[in-house]
Amino acid sequence: MAAIVSIRDVVKEYNLGKVVVPALRGVSLDVDKGEFISIAGPSGSGKTTLLNLIGCVDTATRGTVEVAGRNTSSLTERQLTSLRLDTIGFIFQSFNLVSVLTVFQNVEFPLLLQNRLSKSERKSRVMQLLEQVGLATHAKHRPNELSGGQRQRVAVARALVTDPQIVLADEPTANLDSVTGQAIIDLMRALNEQKGTTFIFSTHDHKVMQHANAVVQLADGKITGRETPDHAAEAMAAHGAKPIQAAAS
Repeated sequence: MAAIVSIRDVVKEYNLGKVVVPALRGVSLDVDKGEFISIAGPSGSGKTTLLNLIGCVDTATRGTVEVAGRNTSSLTERQLTSLRLDTIGFIFQSFNLVSVLTVFQNVEFPLLLQNRLSKSERKSRVMQLLEQVGLATHAKHRPNELSGGQRQRVAVARALVTDPQIVLADEPTANLDSVTGQAIIDLMRALNEQKGTTFIFSTHDHKVMQHANAVVQLADGKITGRETPDHAAEAMAAHGAKPIQAAAS
């Protein structure tokens, strides 16, 4: 199966004044279409940087990043914007919902940017997804009227509304209690199985890793292994790692 994401010898460095800070140090990774894969590692290991490169919101210092068969370094800014909008959905740990918009409007927003569907088509697509995430009755609510878990479900619906090939989720359960976080992962997994969407999510909680097809371990900007979830959990336990308990919201 051809890789939907292919990364080769990627280096990402940030310049802080006269200091060069390496975030990724020669990373190579292939992700096949339809995978449900976890990028695991401690804070500062490079997880978010890697997701940002795949999501075309940042560029590599050196190396090659191909997304859906396109070398991102050769694309114009307009082409990158189009690739992000048409191919990639994003789920953030801080939800990133627009507070003045309703649930319906937040989910509809990417479709407005695409400007391809009629008003009735957009309504049908949005309500179908809100039904899937269990929030059809909350379509007219605003984010501040929702719980953390409900807001994250809105974010999942928004990420999927354009029918992307890839969904990137950066610590999607970090701001949720364990029960709600489990529900979000179950939802993502169900949508992955139903639609064949590729999910790439970062986490440092081994309970979340257990749901992945594979776990890519990242440390100090380098990939240290690609393992089954069980092996990843055993490795964490051997090093005395404990699951992170997120605050309830």
